[in-house]
Amino acid sequence: MRQLMPAIGILLVMLTTGCSHQLQRQTCVKLTPEVNYCLAPLLQSSSNSEQALSQKISFTHGEKHHELLTELALDTSDMTLVGLAPIGQPLFTVTYNGGEVLSQQNVLMGEDFKAEYLMAIMQLIYWPHEQVNGYFNQGEMIDFDCQQPRCSALMVNEKHAITIDYSDDNPWKSNVSLHFPAANITLVITPLL
Repeated sequence: MRQLMPAIGILLVMLTTGCSHQLQRQTCVKLTPEVNYCLAPLLQSSSNSEQALSQKISFTHGEKHHELLTELALDTSDMTLVGLAPIGQPLFTVTYNGGEVLSQQNVLMGEDFKAEYLMAIMQLIYWPHEQVNGYFNQGEMIDFDCQQPRCSALMVNEKHAITIDYSDDNPWKSNVSLHFPAANITLVITPLL
């Protein structure tokens, strides 16, 4: 048994280090066949203080439903999003420094996970419209009247390509529902206290 212990330890180290890999991602994403969005610059806080938001995200794509816990952290130099499975298993860490997107992700996320899309969606939800609108090749984010305290949409050819409903005027304190019909995606974000 003593002879097996070092071998088991080495195997465990190999398995845990082999479970994730780092990838450099694109800063521009295709949201619809006609709309590209390039990540906007980082938000500049007047107090230069760090902002962090813990969230539960429920994600539906077609018939598939997933939940994860995230931590979104912003400071003057980085936007970082960390994702965990509901049981606490690390899934990904994505960082945008205003110039490039790097993702460290668990191999269980698969090749289809595109971290840059998640960063783009977070900007559309939390950044002011005037800061993201210059980074679409066409279309723009607008607010529109609805039954919620606030509703926004990505308008493309006079149609809502993406809609975002907020339970509060301040997106950072709000429950958020994002509907993206072209991609068959619904995202529900609940802030955690």
